[in-house]
Amino acid sequence: MIRFEDVSVTYADAAAPALSGVDLTVEEGELCLLVGPSGVGKSTLLNAVCGLVPHFTGGTLRGRVTVAGRDTRTHPPRDLADVVGTVGQDPLAHFVTSTVEDELAYGMESLGVPRDTMRRRVEETLDLLGLADLRDRPLATLSGGQRQRVAIGSVLTPHPRVLVLDEPTSALDPAAAEEVLAVLQRLVHDLGTTVLMAEHRLERVVQYADRVLLLPAPGEPPVLGDPAAVLARSPVRPPVVALAGLAGWEPPPLSVRDARRRAAGLRGRLDGLRPAPAASPDGGAALLDVRGLTVRRGRAEVLRDVGLVVRPGETVALMGRNGAGKTTLLRTLMGMHAPAAGSVTLADGLVPHRAEPAALLRHAGLVPQDPRDLLYEETVAAECAAADADAGAAPGACAALVARLLPEVRREAHPRDLSEGQRLALALAVVLTAAPPALLLDEPTRGLDYAAKERLAGVLRELADEGHCVLLATHDVELAADLASRVVVLADGEVVADGPTAEVVVGSPSFAPQVAKVLAPGPWLTVAQVAGALRGVGGGVRDDVRGGAS
Repeated sequence: MIRFEDVSVTYADAAAPALSGVDLTVEEGELCLLVGPSGVGKSTLLNAVCGLVPHFTGGTLRGRVTVAGRDTRTHPPRDLADVVGTVGQDPLAHFVTSTVEDELAYGMESLGVPRDTMRRRVEETLDLLGLADLRDRPLATLSGGQRQRVAIGSVLTPHPRVLVLDEPTSALDPAAAEEVLAVLQRLVHDLGTTVLMAEHRLERVVQYADRVLLLPAPGEPPVLGDPAAVLARSPVRPPVVALAGLAGWEPPPLSVRDARRRAAGLRGRLDGLRPAPAASPDGGAALLDVRGLTVRRGRAEVLRDVGLVVRPGETVALMGRNGAGKTTLLRTLMGMHAPAAGSVTLADGLVPHRAEPAALLRHAGLVPQDPRDLLYEETVAAECAAADADAGAAPGACAALVARLLPEVRREAHPRDLSEGQRLALALAVVLTAAPPALLLDEPTRGLDYAAKERLAGVLRELADEGHCVLLATHDVELAADLASRVVVLADGEVVADGPTAEVVVGSPSFAPQVAKVLAPGPWLTVAQVAGALRGVGGGVRDDVRGGAS
């Protein structure tokens, strides 16, 4: 169905090809998962399938890409629209109408689908993706995850033979992600749809893949094969595969269910051990103090009687389904929404919605879901210089953070030419340069591979150790388990849980990380905790040492 014949892609002014030596076939009715570190060319490969490369992106494509027998060199995207449906990393760039229902219908209208068929498919898609309650909503009012579902739905309604998806679950809560993946699996199994999907959150998707296509590093040939075999040699791998490496399981399991069946021996080795207790914050005056907060947008009550106190040294994960109010809470802390009731104060009693921008930025910094909101210079180096000047930091401070978070990025690269994950990491570096007392991050790991996430977590841990507080809204349960000392869960604008990470997530089918599910009822959350316990250094202590704590 999809054929690459010795394909390479080189963009204008690039020092090296974005892709090289790609020679492979994705069969009809196959779900192929594309994996690899950030910036190795995954989005370029996907865009070559739908014709965006080179017809819209520019650059030079050598070799041949065919989809259902159509050569993408001679068939631009409009001539492939009836065969290929594409959803990129940015849903907003995908939309052409103003409401949910119109967006779902637009692609079919363009292809001349009969009206009665259009109506039926719109209703089916609304139900499949849990969008029925949003059918009349303006797209501009939706949360990031809701927009993601609409974008996916809009390419499902024309019933393409090939679906190309770039990070389709990155902005979705765990339950919504499972719903979308179940729909994709149904299309593959029942209708023979071919799905080529790139995703960094491998723990969500790898068990659904028929084959995995690995792009190891720039300049290295791709590897296509059985998921377990490919992931065993991949530089990016989900926690369950990393856990298999510790336990010596061959071949590695790809799902929690398969891992649990083989985990009895590992649970026995961990019996009597507990993770080392997390360091307690030093306390002190609250850096974020929210009391009885209610926020309305139009007639809708988005937050209701929310209370939240975050002190120096704390890292708090804000979780909940799409549309629960997480982004609204972060924006309220930055003064973008005025409370309808209750109060919000930062350090020194600063009230965000009444504060001058310069004063506010000395107290809190927000990294939004869309990093382009913070990036306006022509090169990475210029962004870094501007960040140093704005923050009053020493020259080179931002560049040092970029080098740590993005060691592979060229200083002369334009931010728009970076991958979504690379742009996000650059925006993170810009905000972190100022090191405000309170750091607010909205989906900070979207588009980041596991290595980049670990580098980010290291920076945030250092800032917390220095007395900053971190509040991150995330659907990434693995990040919350690894980084957060505390989890706050929002549902329909209300706080429904607030407590230590282990207590909140271990008993939750939605928010529990893979390691917790595999090793339940043990207290383990991360591979690092298990590795430390097995080594006997830094990761675990025996019950008798801790006074029998459980």
